[in-house]
Amino acid sequence: MPSSFASKLTDAQNELYCWIKEYMKDFKHSPSIRQMMQAMGLKSPAPIQSRLKHLQEKGYISWQEGKARTMQIVDEIFEGVPIMGSVAAGGLIETYNDVQENLDMSDVLQTKGLFALTVNGDSMIEACIAHGDMVLMEPVDSYYSLRNGVIVSAMVPGIGTTLKYFYKKENHIILEAANAAYEPIKLNFDEVVIQGKLLAVWRKA
Repeated sequence: MPSSFASKLTDAQNELYCWIKEYMKDFKHSPSIRQMMQAMGLKSPAPIQSRLKHLQEKGYISWQEGKARTMQIVDEIFEGVPIMGSVAAGGLIETYNDVQENLDMSDVLQTKGLFALTVNGDSMIEACIAHGDMVLMEPVDSYYSLRNGVIVSAMVPGIGTTLKYFYKKENHIILEAANAAYEPIKLNFDEVVIQGKLLAVWRKA
């Protein structure tokens, strides 16, 4: 069920939304623009892109415009995760016994263009990011705004998309693994596209 702030859809928007939900339920990933065009019987991507933009504005989906594969269905915006007290990282302290407040995650989940990626490999294992984990990423418009040491997803021609620590050094970008078995990747600024920076890591039990 869409979140409470979602506006009513037109018939065309609802048709696409319902089809996307069924597709993602069956295939566990979002469809391409071409697949959506075929499903809706359209010959141009423009109507699909317009409907997707309205679906996002009305709170039904989250996606990075121009990148259909980043799409996520917004089923609901929950009130938050209960903060149950404190946990010791040094000496022992009294355990929690009731809910004190909620950790509000709605602002994070409503970040424009938020997308998730499945981690493939062990290059970030020393950052506690393992093979099979899901990483939640915030889109990045420009690497100029990034601080050294943040974890990013970067698209590198000939290599693909990789999750690494980001560093700017002189006239180069350095992508460093959190695993000594992997060498740093040194690139010119025009050789890499920074897609997003890490917000959270989700590991299935």
